[in-house]
Amino acid sequence: MIDVNEQLNAVTRTVGSRLLPAGQARVLTVSRTYSTTLQDLWQACTDPDRIPRWFLPISGELKVGGHYQFEGNAGGTIERCDPPHGFEATWEYGGDVSWIQVRLSAEPDGRTRFELEHVASVEDERWTEFGPGAVGIGWEMGLLGLELYVAAVTGSGGDADAQAASVTEAGAAWAASAEGKQFMAQSSERWAAASIAAGTDEAAARAAAERTTAAYTGG
Repeated sequence: MIDVNEQLNAVTRTVGSRLLPAGQARVLTVSRTYSTTLQDLWQACTDPDRIPRWFLPISGELKVGGHYQFEGNAGGTIERCDPPHGFEATWEYGGDVSWIQVRLSAEPDGRTRFELEHVASVEDERWTEFGPGAVGIGWEMGLLGLELYVAAVTGSGGDADAQAASVTEAGAAWAASAEGKQFMAQSSERWAAASIAAGTDEAAARAAAERTTAAYTGG
């Protein structure tokens, strides 16, 4: 059973801005720690055979300059890679182009921190309508999947791949459950709070969050 509050509390969320050569941009940052080594987490995030165990099936060339595509979701071009510490790529979805930066760092207690920045132009219509939760909820669902995957692999006394596959199947069902929708709704509220803390008008931030919650949960 997944403890919704525990998983939500494990995540750090911030919203900010940055000046890019192309102009002002919005920045969403999400992070959490995992009970595995830096090298193992790097492989889990970059190995095309392991990524589908916690996120989505992926195709393409996973190297600098290569194009990747997540099945039924975003694709893009890998722009930088610094194993095992991080990578940068474009994130292209629905005609919009944004950027992701992933950073991995070893923690003193032996765990590893995963941090992702999602950078979008201030002209990004999806962000304007739905706020940071438009991508924030999706990333949190992915990071929850990664947590369940890491736990299954490190705690497996048998076939780790079989354990991970069962987690993936269960995760998809859980996302459609009442508990999964509760997780998404509460994540949406927390992204609204992060947006307000960054200076967004409270009424506008909460209205955007309501639209986001409805889009994710069908409510």
